[in-house]
Amino acid sequence: MSLKIYFLRHGETEYSKQGAFCGAIDPELTAEGSQMAEAFAGSYRSIAWEDVYVSPMKRAIATAQPLCDVLGLTMQIRDGLREIAYGDWEDREQEEVKLHYEQDYIRWLTEPAWNPPTNGETAVQVASRALPIVAEIESSHKDGNVLVVSHKATIRIILCSLMGIDLGRYRDRIDAPAASVSIIKFDVHGPMLEVLGDRNYMLRELRERAGT
Repeated sequence: MSLKIYFLRHGETEYSKQGAFCGAIDPELTAEGSQMAEAFAGSYRSIAWEDVYVSPMKRAIATAQPLCDVLGLTMQIRDGLREIAYGDWEDREQEEVKLHYEQDYIRWLTEPAWNPPTNGETAVQVASRALPIVAEIESSHKDGNVLVVSHKATIRIILCSLMGIDLGRYRDRIDAPAASVSIIKFDVHGPMLEVLGDRNYMLRELRERAGT
């Protein structure tokens, strides 16, 4: 048996619905976001989970809560799983950022591995705090299923790192819609991507929500 890590992005928030920058700010799930979390718990409760690692943000905790409640699992809260910090762009939509931070925005679009949002984090900085959590899981669990509940940019950066994809391309190569699941299997040949961005477990009307 091999170790499998299930990377679950949190459910919908008002910010994910609008496409506004939301990293360090801490919104609640929308009603539909909560439905996504319940749907995940209903579909994945039969898996034999070894552990659950969760970002400290409210939206991530609320997404993990239904599964933890139904199975009596204890969340392992890890600060390294929080979302990328967008600095001065927090709580702003893209058009506003383009207008007021044009050069920083262009640099970030071109090479986000090393160019941060204004006073925010680079992809390299996110990887440096998130990947130790993956290493911790690999060390603690040689096999079995582990759930990681995190955020859009953070999950994409982790997946790029594990798959050997240039971090500067994390926004171009990997997608992670709200409450989507991606699965990495770890065996003797290293990490293998088995599932990317799956949301088939939820109702069609939730899958089709725009801006998630």
